[in-house]
Amino acid sequence: MNVNQLLQNLLKLQTLERDETWDDNMEKQIADLRAQIPPTILGHYDRLSASGKKGVAAVRNQVCTGCHVQVPRATVIHLMHGEDIQICDNCGCYLYLPETKEPEAPKKTKPRKRAELAHAA
Repeated sequence: MNVNQLLQNLLKLQTLERDETWDDNMEKQIADLRAQIPPTILGHYDRLSASGKKGVAAVRNQVCTGCHVQVPRATVIHLMHGEDIQICDNCGCYLYLPETKEPEAPKKTKPRKRAELAHAA
């Protein structure tokens, strides 16, 4: 399993486990996700969850959303490459970079003629 898939599974697990509504279908989904996550990673996640903390947190603007402390640039670079799982040095959460949408390009406008510019001023 690649790192991105592992983090997605952890994030889904966290979302399901923190959901206020509970049904039998969710229990099966949680069991399936737990079966896909390696025991060492799951153990660390469970220790964080048991103490009331999030197990997985996004990094936005180089800041961990779990503890609001700046994450080292090297950690962010490792997350961008997706080669290895990263943990926040401060709170211990597994870190991930949320998918960002590309900003829309500004609409191209028709260039104004010199006479229009002089008249507008």
